[in-house]
Amino acid sequence: MSLYDLDIKRAIKKIKDLDAQVVGLQFPDGLKTHATSVARQIEEETGVTVIISADPCFGACDAADQKMNGLVDLLIHYGHTSLPINYSTPVMFIEAYSQVTIEDSLKESLHLLHDYHKIALVTTTQHLHLLEDVKNYLCEHGKEVVMAHGSSTRTGQVLGCNFSSIKNLDVESYLYIGSGNFHPLGIKLFTHKPVIIADPYQGEARDIEEFADRILRVRFARITKAKDAENWGVIVSSKEGQFRMDMARTIKNNLEEKGKSAVLIIMDNVSPELLLPFMDLDAFVVTACPRIAVDDSAMYKKPLITPQELEIVIDTRKWEDYQLDEIFFGQ
Repeated sequence: MSLYDLDIKRAIKKIKDLDAQVVGLQFPDGLKTHATSVARQIEEETGVTVIISADPCFGACDAADQKMNGLVDLLIHYGHTSLPINYSTPVMFIEAYSQVTIEDSLKESLHLLHDYHKIALVTTTQHLHLLEDVKNYLCEHGKEVVMAHGSSTRTGQVLGCNFSSIKNLDVESYLYIGSGNFHPLGIKLFTHKPVIIADPYQGEARDIEEFADRILRVRFARITKAKDAENWGVIVSSKEGQFRMDMARTIKNNLEEKGKSAVLIIMDNVSPELLLPFMDLDAFVVTACPRIAVDDSAMYKKPLITPQELEIVIDTRKWEDYQLDEIFFGQ
């Protein structure tokens, strides 16, 4: 059985309702191994032609609607929830809820949450369907549980670029359901409160504290090195959900007011290879996906920093006020 509910029946119903003839499929990298089997099943049961997007996919902000515009009647996008973006092609979002067992990691998390009574519960798209059950479990073990929705996010949901659902909550700690460290890192940096990860894929629970300290040391080193930069590249993504040209222009002006040189650079996927020709630039600010600078830091030979980190570089923000970058949609 698949670890994810791909809900092909719902996809097929949508295809038939629209009388679609050509359908696009898009998956994040973690789900791409299911692409061909899903395509075959859809074609066999509907008679449509399916086109699979092989490009990287980082979220609903990165839907392949523009690339498939005019090619498909419907794009089925797996693994994310919709955003208030004007998609150029009809897009159906299927969350691909995880079917992994969560009991072991949840039990482990109770030991790390022993000293905390009032807890905020948060997760990503794949585990949203589990939140009520997790909340009930925690309440049965004497915890008071808080969940909130944010800007363009569901109750208890965080995105890699949007942590609005966890801010300003009157709680002692946070419990994050899911894998990886980036989302709990963001929660830690925005709230400065203990964050426990219940990782169902590893069947374990862990504290984010040590990882957060390590990342902050790396970010401090990048910021310190960037302070010596004179010639800057300001990167803009052409992806509809990551396109922040107004911010990039403001950053360029701010750098020039500080006596620095700055140029605007636009690209689809930000990568070290695409920046290699710009040998005369000393550092880069990325206004695209906020995860790029943090997750891929080691891949870049020159400092690649976020807009908030640049504020520290040019002394308009204190290091003590360090936060991750965010994108708010529909505003």
